[in-house]
Amino acid sequence: MKDLIVDLFAGPGGWGHALNVLGVRDVGLEWDEWACKTRAAAGQTTIRADVALYPVRPFVGRTRGLIASPPCQAWSMAGKRLGLVDQPLVHQAVADLAVGRDTRPQLLAACQDPRSLLAAEPMRYLHALHTVGEPEWVLMEEVPDVAPLWKQYAAVLRTWGFSTWSGILNAADYGVPQTRRRAILIASRTRRAAPPEPTHAKLGEQESLFGPGRQRWVSMAEALGWGRTDGPVPTVCAGGGPGGGPEPFPSGSRKTLSDARDRGAWQSPPPRTAPSRSSKTGSPCRCREEARPSPRCTAGPDWVLRSNSQANAAVRPVTEPAATLFFGNRANEYIWTTRSTTALCSAAAPAIRITAEEAGILQTFPASYPWQGTKGQRFSQIGNAVPPLLAGHLIAPHVERTLNRDDFVLAA
Repeated sequence: MKDLIVDLFAGPGGWGHALNVLGVRDVGLEWDEWACKTRAAAGQTTIRADVALYPVRPFVGRTRGLIASPPCQAWSMAGKRLGLVDQPLVHQAVADLAVGRDTRPQLLAACQDPRSLLAAEPMRYLHALHTVGEPEWVLMEEVPDVAPLWKQYAAVLRTWGFSTWSGILNAADYGVPQTRRRAILIASRTRRAAPPEPTHAKLGEQESLFGPGRQRWVSMAEALGWGRTDGPVPTVCAGGGPGGGPEPFPSGSRKTLSDARDRGAWQSPPPRTAPSRSSKTGSPCRCREEARPSPRCTAGPDWVLRSNSQANAAVRPVTEPAATLFFGNRANEYIWTTRSTTALCSAAAPAIRITAEEAGILQTFPASYPWQGTKGQRFSQIGNAVPPLLAGHLIAPHVERTLNRDDFVLAA
C-alpha cells in the first residue's frame, strides 16, 4: 500500500507537526541530533540519517507523498550565499540525477559550499520513485533564491506526468505572524497543482462577488496573546548564551528592571516575569510571574521586535507580523525593545531577548512544543523550520483534509 509520506531534511518537525494536526503521519529523515530529539519528543517517526547517503530502496513501492526542505544556509541572506555561486553545479546535478546519472562526487568537489548540492538530493529520490509511478504528490520549500532550481524540478516532473506549480509565497498570507517569503514547488499526478488560496492580507479584504474575503495579517501581539488579560507577555530571563557567554543584561540589571517596572515603563504589555536567577551555564531560566502596573504612567511603550544590533536590522512593532525569523551564530539575536508613546514615561525599558517559546509561536508551533537541546540549538531549529501553519495549507489538499481555523492555536 502506498501510504508513506517521506519528509527529507525533516528538521524539528514543521511539516511533521502540520501532518499530525491533519491526522496524517510522516517518516522524517534528518541528520541533526537535536532536531531528531525534538521530533522524537513530539512523537514523530524519524530516521537519523544523511539524506545524501541514505538509500531510496526502502521507500520504493510505498510512497504516496514526498516533502523536501533542503538546508537553506548556503542560500540564505543570513549567510555567505555561496549557493548562488554553486548554482550552475546544482542545476547540473539535478539534470544528471533526473536521468539516473550520479555525478555528485565530482560536482561536490567543485562546490564552494558543500551544502549547496543538498538541494539536488530530492531528485535522486524522485527518479528512483518514478520508476514505479511514485510519488502521488511532491511539496518542496526553500528560500526565494532557490526558485530557479524549483522551476527546473517542475520542468522534469511535467515530463513524468505531473501537474506542477512553482513560485514565491508569503507565510503571512496564510495566517503566520511572520512575513516569511519562501520558494515553493507543488506537483501532483492526480490533481491540478496550484497554491492554496490566501486566507489573510496585509490590510484585510471584505467578502465580495470575487471571493470570500481575507482576514488582516496576524500580528505578533495577537499570536502571543498580548493585550489579553490572561495572555503572556515578554519574558525577562537572565543567563548567558549556549555554553556560557555574557549575560543578556548588564551588571545590576535586576535593580534596573525593578526600577523600570516601578516607574511604569513595563505597560502595554506589562512584563510577565522578572529574573529570578543569573547563570553562565546556558541552562534554562526559571522565572516567576510578576507584573505591577504603575498609576504614574498613563500610556505604556510600543513594543517592537528587532532582529539584531545592526543598523539595517529589521524592526517590527508587535501590531504587525514579525520579519523572517532566522538565528545565526549567537543563541538569540532577536530582542524586544520599546518606543515610548508618552513623555510621562521617562525611563525606557531595557532590551529583552525573545524566548524560544515566543519564537516557536511566531513560527506557529504550539507553545508547548518540546524543543530539545541548548538555547542555541533550540533557536537554530526554530529558525530553520517550516511554519507548520503554512505547511498545513500546502498539505491539506493532497491528503484530502480540510484545514480548520482552530487547528493551529498560537498563543497559550
